[in-house]
Amino acid sequence: MTMTDTGQSQQTTIEADPNVPTITIVREFEAPRERVYRAWTDPELVAQWLGPKDTPTRIDHWNLETGGSYRYASMRDGEEIATFYGSFHEARTNERLVQTFTYDGVPDGVVLDIATFEDAGDGRTRVTILSVAQSFEERDAMIASGMEVGVVEGFAMLDELLAAE
Repeated sequence: MTMTDTGQSQQTTIEADPNVPTITIVREFEAPRERVYRAWTDPELVAQWLGPKDTPTRIDHWNLETGGSYRYASMRDGEEIATFYGSFHEARTNERLVQTFTYDGVPDGVVLDIATFEDAGDGRTRVTILSVAQSFEERDAMIASGMEVGVVEGFAMLDELLAAE
């Protein structure tokens, strides 16, 4: 299964591997990787772009370091609609971020996310995210939840944030 968004200046590719319970997301940004990594890891900046446009993010806890943790909530009309938490397993500045991701509503559904930040030339950065779920059912439930909307809209907001810096 492959989903590709072509409705924006940058293309977001989301692929679900048919043989293992993974999702791979690839996206290029018009900014050097130091700026992209900072926007990805600074909680004040993350809150400005993470998730769908209609669900602002509230960061409750953010300790970005190897062995640190985070917790945030998605909001709608001032009400909390979903919370997420996880641990940072590796934070390699400007290169790689390895973390777990858990939706509070499914506490047994821990996903491992590995994000790599590559220099794509001409001041651009390619981010590749590999999400590893425990089962095909969990992976497919993530996709069915509308995660692609949150990813694509969030990346569009990240584009705007990076352009404004």
